[in-house]
Amino acid sequence: MTLPETLTPSSVTDHLLAILASSAHTPYIGEPVSQLEHSLQCAQQALNVSNPSADDETIVAALLHDIGQFAPEDELEGTVKDMNSGSGSVGRYSHDELGAKYLRGLGFSKKVCTLVGEHVNAKRYLCGVDSAYFEKLSEASKESLRFQGGPMDDEERRMYEEALGRDVVRDIVRVRKWDDGGKVVGVQVEGLERYKTSITKVLERDGRKVPEE
Repeated sequence: MTLPETLTPSSVTDHLLAILASSAHTPYIGEPVSQLEHSLQCAQQALNVSNPSADDETIVAALLHDIGQFAPEDELEGTVKDMNSGSGSVGRYSHDELGAKYLRGLGFSKKVCTLVGEHVNAKRYLCGVDSAYFEKLSEASKESLRFQGGPMDDEERRMYEEALGRDVVRDIVRVRKWDDGGKVVGVQVEGLERYKTSITKVLERDGRKVPEE
């Protein structure tokens, strides 16, 4: 699988949907669902949320938040290396940053890239805010947290909120909680085609142009 020669909103959308489709048989690290099932479950929660509802950028970010875990290595900017625990891999190092850089290069907005790029920090943030949150994490998520820096302390949380703003942190936390909830076997969700228009629309919005090679 290679990037299309001409990067347009339509061709980028088709390429990303193909990558997602190819993850249907890729295990989601340490969990009883595939990478595709996990991505679709996260996006479904974004579709269902209210007060406030999620906009297209947030829905797309929920769908693509883990793209750095399973996008082809030769398309990612940076070193791809697994976090290996005693029981095996618990994912790619800095998959959040890899995913955000990848999507930025494909023409996605700052908001989409921020939500994708911060969903690991959001886990660290929530573990620092609420010790009970840590206890609710799956074993695989607890294990990967060790590699990701552990819970934020009070000063880190303060600086995090100050740097990003409380509204942005709120949206990042929502994506994180959908991430945590997207591990249910057999749940009914919308298929990939539901998101084709949303992804294309986000790429086209405000006349944004996809960067040329």
